Amino acid sequence: MTRILYLEDERVIREVVCEYLLLQKYEVDLAVDGQKALHAIQKQRYDVAILDIMVPFISGLEVLEQLTKKQPQCATIMLTALGDECSQIEAFNRLADDYIIKPFSPILLLKRIEAVLRRTQVETNLSTGLDVRQENFQVYYNQQSLQLTVTEFLIFEAMHQHPKRVYTRNHLLTIIAPDDFMVSDRVIDAHIKNLRKKLPVEVIKTVIGMGYCYEEN
Repeated sequence: MTRILYLEDERVIREVVCEYLLLQKYEVDLAVDGQKALHAIQKQRYDVAILDIMVPFISGLEVLEQLTKKQPQCATIMLTALGDECSQIEAFNRLADDYIIKPFSPILLLKRIEAVLRRTQVETNLSTGLDVRQENFQVYYNQQSLQLTVTEFLIFEAMHQHPKRVYTRNHLLTIIAPDDFMVSDRVIDAHIKNLRKKLPVEVIKTVIGMGYCYEEN
């Protein structure tokens, strides 16, 4: 069952939205301020977090920042009465998945929840502990980001999607630089070398005379 963390300090809004969430069979944990929200994410794993920005003690943006570090698999929706562009940009810079301006329809919120759950489904490889997140071009190991570059991510994602399929250097070049015909295919070797340094498990294999593939031990 999907578990949701809902951070909202306005009682009436909190109670109405919570009722809608429960009717949809979501499990809901409520937090009335930022400190309680941070305490909750220390104890419980969430699928979705709905975070009001303007809450007591610790802002929803600060909670968002901590949440994305500790639980990168969690989809996040920011709620606020602030309609200014700067607040929205700041939320997205901190990896929020969506943003809703108050007042809003609870039905709309439910649809947004469904949408972010679809977008942020994590491809989890249970045997390696690697999680691939397409929405922010990162790979996580035990919930810690491996800090891949976008190019490294594109190479890894392609091979991860098709285990044991051999990718030639030219094929990988078309993935990372489809319109650049001046790039040497040996650039791929450098990216593979960097990837191997960052990956905590050995899953990228060299196929002599052909290229590379993703293969679990």
